[in-house]
Amino acid sequence: MATVRSRIVGVGAYLPERMVTNQELAAKVETSDEWIVERSGIRERHLAAEGEFTSDLAIAAARRALAAAGLSGEDLDLIVLATTTPDNTFPATATRVQAALGMTKGAAFDVQAVCSGFIFALSVADNFIKSGQVRTALVIGAETFSRILDWQDRTTCVLFGDGAGAVVLKAEQGAGNGQDSGILSTHIHSDGRHYDLLKVDGGPSSTGTVGHVRMVGREVFRHAVANLAAVVHESLAANDLSPADLDWVVPHQANKRIIDGTARKLNLPAERIVVTVERHANTSAASVPLALAEAVGDGRIKSGQLVLLEAMGGGFTWGAALVRM
Repeated sequence: MATVRSRIVGVGAYLPERMVTNQELAAKVETSDEWIVERSGIRERHLAAEGEFTSDLAIAAARRALAAAGLSGEDLDLIVLATTTPDNTFPATATRVQAALGMTKGAAFDVQAVCSGFIFALSVADNFIKSGQVRTALVIGAETFSRILDWQDRTTCVLFGDGAGAVVLKAEQGAGNGQDSGILSTHIHSDGRHYDLLKVDGGPSSTGTVGHVRMVGREVFRHAVANLAAVVHESLAANDLSPADLDWVVPHQANKRIIDGTARKLNLPAERIVVTVERHANTSAASVPLALAEAVGDGRIKSGQLVLLEAMGGGFTWGAALVRM
């Protein structure tokens, strides 16, 4: 049966100019390059400049994605922006992006699911397209996570960075089988019982302050490997596929040990996993589209290949999207 699919027709990414190494952090907080690399695999990260906002990063990535798709802001019906670090409490940062791109129709709004945000935003946009309400959508993950870090807490401040990634989705008619290009399925979950294991200890309603990232690392690691492996199997089962059918996995770039642990659970070879955490660190909602844009840009991910995107974040939230490029 013919069906409408959301096809990825353009990807784009942006990293702030300033790059910070582990050695630079070691001069400011009690840590070392060896300690950070052993526990996370991270060697460097990019930090937004003073006066450089989440919207600035999002706009830069969006423009590159639109250029790759051969489209402009006027062609868009929808913008869904995933972020934990909006420019302001309101209005949505997506509306600032909308104005900058010259989009005057449709709708633009934010989605908040922390590190899973891009997967959640992709699911929202995909469902708008499949329902027939939207033809062309822009999905962005953008963060200035450095603004909510406690730079005295060596267990968290060394793990995160800033950046943005974006994809353009376009409605296309497909045959309704697994050989169609586009998003085959999305799967999203949350479990609020673990709210306090990874959070920011502030907010306009609770404290009136922004707050800082707090994390119980050991518990987050344990849940991450189990939940990510489960949602990957869920995605594959929904499409009558197995891990062996995957050409690439693009995981959330939180921690090299989590990425490796999930790959082992799925019996996936390392050469089929896109890894950028060493150079980007954890960019929260931006990490999956940043890694996807890099792998598309350098030619690793090719048209027709089967790609699995997955992520987990605070809440807990987690999800996956199975895409044929």
